[in-house]
Amino acid sequence: MRHMARTGVPVLAAAVLVALAACSSDGGPLTAHDEAPPPVTAAEGGDFSEFQPEYDAQEQPLSTFAIDIDTASYTYARRQLLDGRTVDPSTVRPEEFINAFRQDYRPPPGDGFSITVDGARTPDEYAGAGAYHLMRVGLQTRGVDSATRPDAALTFVIDVSGSMAEPGRLDLVQDALHYLIDQLRPTDSVAIVVYSDEARVLREMTPASNRGSLHAAVDDLAPENSTNLEAGLVLGYRVARAGFVEGATNRVILLSDGLANVGNTEASPILAQIREEARKQISLLGVGVGSEYGDALMERLADEGDGFVVYVSEPDQARRLFVDRLPATLTVRALDAKVQVAFDPSTVDSYRLVGYDNRVLSDEDFRDDRVDGGEVGPGHSVTALYLVRLHENVTAGPVAEVRVRWLHPTTREPSETASAITVSELDVPFNAASPRLRVAYAAGFFAEVLRKSPYGRDVRLADLAAIAEAAAQETEDESVAELARLIRQALRLAD
Repeated sequence: MRHMARTGVPVLAAAVLVALAACSSDGGPLTAHDEAPPPVTAAEGGDFSEFQPEYDAQEQPLSTFAIDIDTASYTYARRQLLDGRTVDPSTVRPEEFINAFRQDYRPPPGDGFSITVDGARTPDEYAGAGAYHLMRVGLQTRGVDSATRPDAALTFVIDVSGSMAEPGRLDLVQDALHYLIDQLRPTDSVAIVVYSDEARVLREMTPASNRGSLHAAVDDLAPENSTNLEAGLVLGYRVARAGFVEGATNRVILLSDGLANVGNTEASPILAQIREEARKQISLLGVGVGSEYGDALMERLADEGDGFVVYVSEPDQARRLFVDRLPATLTVRALDAKVQVAFDPSTVDSYRLVGYDNRVLSDEDFRDDRVDGGEVGPGHSVTALYLVRLHENVTAGPVAEVRVRWLHPTTREPSETASAITVSELDVPFNAASPRLRVAYAAGFFAEVLRKSPYGRDVRLADLAAIAEAAAQETEDESVAELARLIRQALRLAD
């Protein structure tokens, strides 16, 4: 399990408190500030207990967290907005918004990670402009040629409860699975488990060369009754263990709307039953579907099942996931990956990590290889965004050293690499910074607004949309253009 203990004294930016008293119609400050007042402690006002606070670098120079490559929070918010609904704040995680967008980091020459650290001043429209800088920490793994990847042994655990009858649920899953079966190599293998009131095996581990049998099993999927996710996942891991292929990538893929209503419906008792089966050798990929979606359960299962979770709502999304992304990322580059950022108190007054609220680790856990981190596959990038407040009149010097630690997926041997950033590298005008950094800022603070974080009051949705639109023009990235449209849709729904 992950450890949430921290030392040091959290502090808050008083700019947030100023913004509370002067808000525009879209929930942001009326004016930008040339300089934010000194930080104040949590006792001086505001409820920040549910969100990553700002830390005094003198009291707490280390920031430690487990890597997270989930993106379900963003894609589910996208679905809600496109449906004309306001986003459920409890499903919003800023790091998943940020990591939903490509970042173009350089890959490492071998296994492990490259580290990119850059930054910029906050934009003029930000409530603390002039006092805060942005710092982006980017990690990248090397890609893999799908033709030379290790074989895969995939166990699909498919929800066939009555709720999966809604268009865009089971039909979408079937379409994507048919495409995937045709893409797998003959030496790969597939098992299929379904669950409703109870769980049953449709196909034991079957060579992908037997495509006709697998296609027939997918065709036979039909909605039934209740949702016993516990029974499905427990049986799925048993089937995966029975069909375990040494030297292959063994993975359980859970396809569900996450709305468990029979058996154990909480993550902890389910995880307790599968933990011994998983033991770092069978990782979990969660694929969420449906307009009503059990986000909290799916996220926790993936986090503690040494995997990740994505959400899909359209056939094209599902096909890209199953046909383009999944076969190319079936292998694992790193297990239990963790990041530790050491801020220099001689130059840094305070800092705040945007998101990663449930991924924070105790500082001593960084080199404790018994403590879970995150699983990262080939070609994955991971981004963390910090707000950094420098000491007044500081113009030069070190800001932070970033270290990443991980275990080799086969030998379990630990490795580390590090990179650093200076004041001059952080002191870049926002509009001159990398457009991908500006996208990370727009996405991260869009999430802060949607989840009703006190820090969301430091920005205006209209300003974030304009930033995303400008970055979309520079990058010619349609996903960034869509981000801008979603921000404007959220603004319309808020009116």
